Amino acid sequence: MEFDFSGWATRNNLKCSDGRTILKDAFKGDDGQTVPLVWNHQHNDPLNVLGHALLENREDGVYAYCKFNDTESGRNAKLLVEHGDVSALSIYANQLKQQGGNVLHGAIREVSLVLAGANPGAFIDSVMQHGEASEDEAVIYTGEEIFLSHAEESSGSESDGSGKSDTKESKKEKSTSEGDETVADIFNTLTEKQKTAVYGVIGKALEEGGDDEDEDEGSEGGEETMKHNVFEPDERKENGNSILSHSDQMDIVSMAKSSQVGSFQTALKIYAENNNLQHDAVSSGFVQTGDGNIYNLFPEYKEVRPGAPELITSDQGWISVVMNKVHKSPISRIRTSQVDIRNIDTLRARGYKKGKQKSQTGNFKLVRRTTDPQTVYVKNALHRDDIIDITDFDYVQYLYNIDRMMLNEELATAIMLGDGREDGDEAKIASEHIRPIWTDDELYTLHVDLDIEAARKELQGTNTGANFGENYIYAEAMINTILYSRENYKGTGTPDLFCTPHLLNVMLLARDINGRRIYSSKSELASAFNVGNIYTAEQFEGKTRTADSKTKKLLGIITNLSDYSLGATKGGEVTHFTQFDIDFNQEKSLLETRCSGALTRVYSAIAIEEEVKTSSASSTTQG
Repeated sequence: MEFDFSGWATRNNLKCSDGRTILKDAFKGDDGQTVPLVWNHQHNDPLNVLGHALLENREDGVYAYCKFNDTESGRNAKLLVEHGDVSALSIYANQLKQQGGNVLHGAIREVSLVLAGANPGAFIDSVMQHGEASEDEAVIYTGEEIFLSHAEESSGSESDGSGKSDTKESKKEKSTSEGDETVADIFNTLTEKQKTAVYGVIGKALEEGGDDEDEDEGSEGGEETMKHNVFEPDERKENGNSILSHSDQMDIVSMAKSSQVGSFQTALKIYAENNNLQHDAVSSGFVQTGDGNIYNLFPEYKEVRPGAPELITSDQGWISVVMNKVHKSPISRIRTSQVDIRNIDTLRARGYKKGKQKSQTGNFKLVRRTTDPQTVYVKNALHRDDIIDITDFDYVQYLYNIDRMMLNEELATAIMLGDGREDGDEAKIASEHIRPIWTDDELYTLHVDLDIEAARKELQGTNTGANFGENYIYAEAMINTILYSRENYKGTGTPDLFCTPHLLNVMLLARDINGRRIYSSKSELASAFNVGNIYTAEQFEGKTRTADSKTKKLLGIITNLSDYSLGATKGGEVTHFTQFDIDFNQEKSLLETRCSGALTRVYSAIAIEEEVKTSSASSTTQG
């Protein structure tokens, strides 16, 4: 097949810088699979997809044959690879099964081009041009810098001087296939740094091997001697480099207790300076100056959920319901006209008696209401320094999502309850522009009171107190109030109930004397109310209004939101504006809409309220 480049996506039995070791055939199930080729593990934008990669499971790891797509990002990435600017591959895998630090099984979801790779054996070993092997470029292996998404620096290339490049890995495979590989051949494939490590391992093995006789004698005497693993850090001093031992730690603690030092951190710094160690108070660790090994005394904090911080918000579920169910109108200036001809005797048809003059029917009154739009906006500013410095997530998109959430919540609250700001506040969303359902005129919203005392008296004759609790009385009172009020409801279709979470819980917890719940689920309670669904809104909690010199507390609203019209002309829909302020180095953001809202059908909503009583003898209000 034609491909633009190939390389090791990952290698077996090599310890990654994040501590994991990928074992042989860990990704055997991905052999022959084609996965996306993306940039730097960024999955949040389709423009980051650069092409695809065909995976091949081999003895030494997973090999990838990669092809760029014909997009701007794909062509740009192809140039970066051909020029040697980007030279490492990394994988994103899930469904990992691990035993300790060993990866036994997993599924590769994508292969990424990265600035560096976490697996020290990951490299691009062949760059292709026009379907043929490149003759002047080959990246061999990566460096050691650690990144969260498996990214580390890459090293240079090696040429055989004939214009054709070949990696050390490919030379190694070629030699193995020919069957004439020697120990010297294998050793010569190592880098200088790897050779130095081998020298150290052999030296330490020889040093410990010289004590075999003493160890044997110790065994004969009944004493056990633990041998040291040459591949693990030693807690002794060697090659002139200081390593913290137990006695060193005791010295530091003693120094910290002295009045001249006063703190453990200061004692650490003094010990580091006196023992040729580099101490970093920020990372809180020691770095050996000889070989660069790091021994962290105070590990860094790590995010449980990396990326953008979680948002702590009020209830947002009902807000999306409101914004989705209201009727969207392309007209922002809404006008409704109604004539109530109920119970007007003069409009009744009349019988005719011969010889008598026929009478005119009576007149009727036209009720007309108009609603004009108002601009609602959210304005914000982001410092460019923050945009550049915050690299864990997309800071601009994060702030935009918050602004959009706040705009939707403000509109939904204005539709259901009202703005809530005092009259005269210049930021108030006026109720004559977006008319709240709760406080709308009686012609559009029926306001009914929940009378708990009346319900209790009515149920006393059935010996309710001996069989049911207060929650049952409250639930029955709500059902009676809602069903009776539905007799005057003139809205379209089946309405929904919006109420506080506490009110819903009170009704769901209604039990009989045996502890059995009267209503086992929210859907069963919705059937009892004769509504389509029940939505909870914690923003309804504690909302009161004054009517007829009485304080009324809102318990719930019943309406079909298709009877509420939210109008915006072309250009008045939700629009996002951005502008850069060079004077203050800020990216300014404006999210704005110009709309109007009102119920367009009479008696199309019901507001369930409870009178707030101040007398100590009064019943406790719920919701």
